[in-house]
Amino acid sequence: MRRYRPAVPSPSRIPQRAARWSATHPWWAIGGWFVLVVACAALSVLVPTQTIEDADDRVGGSGRAAAWVDEAGLKDPDAELVLLTADGDDAALEAGARDVVAALVDVPGVAGVGDPVPSPDGSAALVTVELEPAVDDVTALQRAVADVAARHPALTVDVSGEVSLADAIDERVAQDLTSAEAVSLPVTLLLMVLAFGALVAAGIPVLLAVASVAATLGLSALASHVVPAEPTVASMVVLIGMAVGVDYSLFYLKREREERARGRSTLDAVEIAAQTSGHAIVVSGVAVVVSLAALYLLQLATFDSLATGAVIVVAVSVVGSITVLPALLVTLGRWVDRPRVPLLWRVNRRIGPGGISRRVLAPAVRHPLVAVLVAGGVCVLAAAPALGLRLHGADLATLPPDLPEVATLTRVGEVFPSRGSTLDVVVRGSADERDEVAAALEELERTAVATGRFQDLGVPGLVAAADGRTHVLTLAVPLESSDPALDDVVRDVREDLVPAAVAGLDVEHAVGGWPAYDLDHTQRQSQRMPWVIGAVLLLTCVTMAVSFRSTSVALVSTALNLLSVGVAFGVLRLVFQEGWFADALGFTSPGFVIDWVPLFVMVVLVGLSMDYHVFVLSRVRERVLRGVEPRAAVRDGIADSAGVITSAAAVMVSVFAIFATLSMLELKMLGVALAVAILVDATVIRLVLLPGLLTLLGARVWRRSLPSAGASAGGGDDDPSRTLEAPVGAR
Repeated sequence: MRRYRPAVPSPSRIPQRAARWSATHPWWAIGGWFVLVVACAALSVLVPTQTIEDADDRVGGSGRAAAWVDEAGLKDPDAELVLLTADGDDAALEAGARDVVAALVDVPGVAGVGDPVPSPDGSAALVTVELEPAVDDVTALQRAVADVAARHPALTVDVSGEVSLADAIDERVAQDLTSAEAVSLPVTLLLMVLAFGALVAAGIPVLLAVASVAATLGLSALASHVVPAEPTVASMVVLIGMAVGVDYSLFYLKREREERARGRSTLDAVEIAAQTSGHAIVVSGVAVVVSLAALYLLQLATFDSLATGAVIVVAVSVVGSITVLPALLVTLGRWVDRPRVPLLWRVNRRIGPGGISRRVLAPAVRHPLVAVLVAGGVCVLAAAPALGLRLHGADLATLPPDLPEVATLTRVGEVFPSRGSTLDVVVRGSADERDEVAAALEELERTAVATGRFQDLGVPGLVAAADGRTHVLTLAVPLESSDPALDDVVRDVREDLVPAAVAGLDVEHAVGGWPAYDLDHTQRQSQRMPWVIGAVLLLTCVTMAVSFRSTSVALVSTALNLLSVGVAFGVLRLVFQEGWFADALGFTSPGFVIDWVPLFVMVVLVGLSMDYHVFVLSRVRERVLRGVEPRAAVRDGIADSAGVITSAAAVMVSVFAIFATLSMLELKMLGVALAVAILVDATVIRLVLLPGLLTLLGARVWRRSLPSAGASAGGGDDDPSRTLEAPVGAR
């Protein structure tokens, strides 16, 4: 009886050799994986995560302005705002405000307490509390405010600010993450039970995905000391890790079970799965990593962090799928299919591979041109709204309104409108010209207020550094941060008002503040987005061309990926910018899409959709290499893999849909866009457009993939069917 000895081309050797070693040394592979996961997970506890600081996220003019302010020692200290409101009881309001000032003066971490400022309508008072440098815990301050509120029941006393809001957001993200994990694990396990009809087989992909996520969280903590972490990176790791981890194991396990059902031994089935599905996993993993790596072109701290976390979890998932998974399958043998769920097991066996999908595929293969035109038209219509996509940085309106800190700041903005948007004009020059610079900026302030586009703060808006080299002028703009007109105000200040004011002076100038920061980040993304998109599409195109030795396959893959991205962008605009289904999803439309979401959705979607694409095309190519007529190869290859694709897509859609229910709008945007796009990608695109295009192109697609002259028409080096001359008995 001959052993399985396939001759394979170079790209397939890595997964096959890894699987062969793991399968013949199973306890070493399993033990090594266990030690790796435990050690990496321990890093998340032992190594503190280095988060993104202000200096890491500086871009353009606003970044220069912030750096100059820091160098001059003019940075405003962190502050908390105490808002007191009363129903027409002025005496109670005054007494409460005095009590707040007296109570907070001696609170640890408080550097100073300002005088109460009454609102224009007299219904509220605001007390500004300056914090000492590096204070990151305001619990004592919050307790003191609560005590004041208890002593003045006729008043509503709330506190919010930079530190308390950041703490509240971190806590909510952690709650959302815990909620997503609690729901996604049982849902994923249920889907795996439906897919396999056996509990052990269902548990293996979920177990490996959870292990990969746990290991990645520790590695990400270590990596954060090189690439500082964005607060939501842990959520991204869970989101992507569960999706790819389950999918990779699913592809491998399905193929191994299929080969065992044909009479192969467990070891032979594992090696065939390594050569086919293992190869597809590696190619897919490379495509995902390549897509995510394109985010580094933006040179923005948020994208660097998200890309790093996602790349690590994909790499860990690939390693687990081609090492510990084969070891587990060999160790368990036919116990993988135990215990069986009787009804599901019988239904799965009765339906068989491709039982349902063949009915869907038949029209696309029989009438490919009509299928391509109809399905392509539907996708183009769904993608068309993306042309009106408006990007803007996250602001108060994108935070969960049920957070008390968010509600307080929103109320402050309503009662004290002058505390809305502000711009900082920073001028740096020689100390010898300090008087001329101060006079120029004072004239600039008067000119700006006279235009009617700025507010008079009622207090001096100009401050100077002790050395006289740096001056900062604060201009208040009576516009909400999400108002599109605010970007025009920033541009006018930068391009007209400031240059005119300092003309003739030997100084440098820059405009900062949150509106300028948002504009700079949006412009950076807009300017580099074509490069990122081009890099993602080009690199994935090259990956497909090299892997399948077909330019046609690479171009078709690229076009379909671009169409999937268009659908995702169209959904983002309709749902979050225009407010479709806002009530059902539990949010209020801010009128824009958070700027970093579309690019991240694009690279993740292109990478994840390659899972299906590589797996499907691998099955089609196997048949072509055996000499099957191209139309039949497309029909049978896609039909046989459709069940796996459906199961994998169901996992991804369910995980992303869970994120769509979370309270953080950024996570909700990611969840909705990816869930809808993956659903369309796995159905309309993979079951209609792809087979239609492949059928139209015919044998031309696979010309370079076919065996060289002299090789048997029945297959070649890449044909797994030729690697085992006779079925061997089950072991």
